[in-house]
Amino acid sequence: MEEMNNLKPSFLSSDASLVVHAGERLSRDINTTSITTPIVNTTTYFFKETSELIDFKEQRIERHEYTRYGSPTTMVLEEKISALEGAESTLIVASGMCASTVLLLALVPTNGHIVTTKDCYKETRMFMETFLPKLGITVTLIDSDDTTGLEAVVNNHEVSMYFTESPTNPFLRCVDIALVSEICHKRGTLVCIDGTIATPLNQKALALGADLVLQSGTKYIGGHNDVLAGCISGSVKLVSKIRTLHQLLGGTINPNAAYLLIRSMKTMYLRVKQHNSTALRMAQVLEAHPKVRRVYYPGLPSHPEHHIAKRQMTGFGGLVTFEIAGDLKATVKFIDSLKIPYIATSFGGCESFVDQPATRNWDVPQEERLKYGLKDNLVRFSFGIEDFDDIKTDVLQALETI
Repeated sequence: MEEMNNLKPSFLSSDASLVVHAGERLSRDINTTSITTPIVNTTTYFFKETSELIDFKEQRIERHEYTRYGSPTTMVLEEKISALEGAESTLIVASGMCASTVLLLALVPTNGHIVTTKDCYKETRMFMETFLPKLGITVTLIDSDDTTGLEAVVNNHEVSMYFTESPTNPFLRCVDIALVSEICHKRGTLVCIDGTIATPLNQKALALGADLVLQSGTKYIGGHNDVLAGCISGSVKLVSKIRTLHQLLGGTINPNAAYLLIRSMKTMYLRVKQHNSTALRMAQVLEAHPKVRRVYYPGLPSHPEHHIAKRQMTGFGGLVTFEIAGDLKATVKFIDSLKIPYIATSFGGCESFVDQPATRNWDVPQEERLKYGLKDNLVRFSFGIEDFDDIKTDVLQALETI
């Protein structure tokens, strides 16, 4: 607890202040009076004499040894994210997928079992279904709202981990984190929540009962579409296990990328506030439009887990998924008629992005896409921080073309 108090100075009471000062003011382990955190661009660190090396190895002193094991710049970033998540410890790695894979490999034993949800990031599901079986690890997929199914699996199998997103990608389903944590912990099953879409500003998964929370720092934490990163937050005990494997696998983030994330986080509160506002207002506009068949957004009362989202989230994020009232061709015409968003994969940046899962997964047979609900008329829209009226005007004119 003393460690957490250092990460969250007593004079900082809100996330708006934490994203600016946590990990830096008073607690930064770099000898400088610079307001901005320096980029320590070195691959390794020297010892003045052998006795210092022995003191380090016998844990009588703390210092850096080799950048694959961490650096002063990445340490500041880890402490900042820990303060925001309310975590004892955070590990920062080279990408969101790196975070997911190293976490699963470190904490799920050979011949272990994982429960995950059907609606999730495709690459995460692919790793679980195609690679983990080589280690004898089996996976059960359930619906996001199937707590009865989850309870049955953990009661009848030795389940190592329940791993899910909340909200999920792309349908933004919300898991009752407190309830699933209660169910899993009765049987000793770890709960890991990928909170990338929510962000630690909109949802505190650890406070709700999760053991670990994962973020793709590439998205809202980075916020500028210019850096790849992933992070895992939780107890020192669990994160240390993951860190040990991470140091062997070597998915290290560069100190330059860590600096970009530190800088980006200082405006994160303002950016996420704008993402939340624009997405909610646009979800309402889209739901009322005759050329939109259905809108998926946890901030709407029509969303199946709206009651859960209201209880465990303070904002609903910048991602909105919806179905055009038309076919593949009509949906393509809508997307191509938009002037502001880029047709691109990813989300969480200052610029708006739009993509059509059917064309993004064009190499996947249609019947396979439909198994996961990826209809030809589905659109995923990541609302940026542009002016709301400009975005609204652009979306409405594009809808009029179909």
